[in-house]
Amino acid sequence: MPRLTRTANPDPMTDSAPTDSTRLDELEIRVAHQDQTIEDLNAAITAQWKLIERLEARVERLGERVTDSEQSAGEADPVNRPPPHY
Repeated sequence: MPRLTRTANPDPMTDSAPTDSTRLDELEIRVAHQDQTIEDLNAAITAQWKLIERLEARVERLGERVTDSEQSAGEADPVNRPPPHY
């Protein structure tokens, strides 16, 4: 099995290594973007949930209308019913 070797860490005093404040700034920026993304996703989920609730209520009302129509069709006088060949 090949042996892994570690490279030496860059000298913290050189320009190639990011400073602690730079790293902290970058992390703070990432957190801010992630917070905004979470808020955006939460708003989208909330809007979708409201839409789902409205659609469920509409489906329930339509189901009630169909049930009422079926019941009223069964109660209609034979004179008002269309002939069976329709």
